[in-house]
Amino acid sequence: MRLLIVTDAWYPQVNGVVRTLDTVAREASLQGHTVGFVTPDQFRTLPMPTYPEIRLALFPGRRLARLIASFKPDAIHIATEGPLGWAARRLCLKRGLPFTTAYHTRFPEYVQARFRVPAALTFRLMRRFHAPSRGLMVATRSLFQELAGRGFANLRQWSRGVDLERFTPGPKDILPDLPRPIFTYVGRLAVEKNIDAFLALDLPGSKLVVGDGPEMARLKAAYPQVHFAGARHGDDLTAHFRAGDVFVFPSRTDTFGLVVLEALACGLPVAAYPVPGPADILTPETGALDEDLRSACLRALGLDPAACRAHALSFTWGATAAQFVENIAPFRQDWPAQAVATGRPVAIPHQPGPRQPAAHQPGETA
Repeated sequence: MRLLIVTDAWYPQVNGVVRTLDTVAREASLQGHTVGFVTPDQFRTLPMPTYPEIRLALFPGRRLARLIASFKPDAIHIATEGPLGWAARRLCLKRGLPFTTAYHTRFPEYVQARFRVPAALTFRLMRRFHAPSRGLMVATRSLFQELAGRGFANLRQWSRGVDLERFTPGPKDILPDLPRPIFTYVGRLAVEKNIDAFLALDLPGSKLVVGDGPEMARLKAAYPQVHFAGARHGDDLTAHFRAGDVFVFPSRTDTFGLVVLEALACGLPVAAYPVPGPADILTPETGALDEDLRSACLRALGLDPAACRAHALSFTWGATAAQFVENIAPFRQDWPAQAVATGRPVAIPHQPGPRQPAAHQPGETA
């Protein structure tokens, strides 16, 4: 099957959305599918206000149509609600092509935090965006129930995975001068991550922050006693996970939290608020959930690292990719190829023939 993913979030961004899409595409390719991408780097862009590292595509409609036509997909997945997402949605509706979408990011809460726009207004826009989707994929059962209660339809669950070969328990000697216990945060330094709620806590030992982002300068000035390690990658990132004794996840707005799985895979118990994401991932043996985050941090110190690693083993990217493929809405058996290649809707055949999977072409992109 030929799967085309349209996303406004892509490299050089480093976030959960990009990592999820990239990893799922590689796993789906291993399962025999051909996956292509339409991403901002294929268009003229401008920087997103307050987030200049995120590039927004300018007037993508015509080029997007050509990219889709050249790829000849069997299914289209619209991953984000940015300019590319809206353009792909508009094109699919115009041509009568079914598509799926995903709720990766809590835009209503993020927009409210950054621009003080009431969340109810943004939720209305999000419902409009996702309403025609044949399947709106969400990462957790809690988010599924929340969105259903807000009037979102056609919901499908789509979990996440962790690279169990990269993120493993190991030596904790990378930061020997930091007093223990070490409470660790890994992720973007941005206002919506609620990092102050962690850094302001009165905790024994040390606090370690790994990552970069627009809040870096402010946080370093406000909390000079915290060790800021900056952005880390590959084995260096794994080593910084391992260095900690407890992983602290202060966000109240993430839809999942891939770093929670990565911490568990490295043997770190997790302290977090009892909100969707952590509440769906963690068990009493692997994490402490509490509205009093300090209490959660101290309780997490007593949890067994081996239990954390064992729990992480149940989250594989292969299963995540298979779930994604199961959720998509293929159309070439019902919608002939000329519907993709032209701007004119095409009548649906009464008795479509069987659809044959496309050959795997490693590394292919739109």
